[in-house]
Amino acid sequence: SIQRRFNRELDSSHDNKLLALVDVEGFVPEEVTVTVKDGKVKVLAEHEEERTTTRGKVYNYKNIQKEISLPPGVSEDEVTYSL
Repeated sequence: SIQRRFNRELDSSHDNKLLALVDVEGFVPEEVTVTVKDGKVKVLAEHEEERTTTRGKVYNYKNIQKEISLPPGVSEDEVTYSL
């Protein structure tokens, strides 16, 4: 389950300063944008696809938007992230 994966990630982290874990499964790295500005971490993931079926064209769009406030005393320059 997602919760078990989240707990495993937290357990395997050697850095106790993990702020958030965002599930972007189903997105390729080029579709994920992370920005740090104004004391917030913003994660945006967007995926679009178009395919043709016997009934016509089918469009699929999905997105995730998350905004996480940095804890007091944490500088934007200290924030790192990985996919």
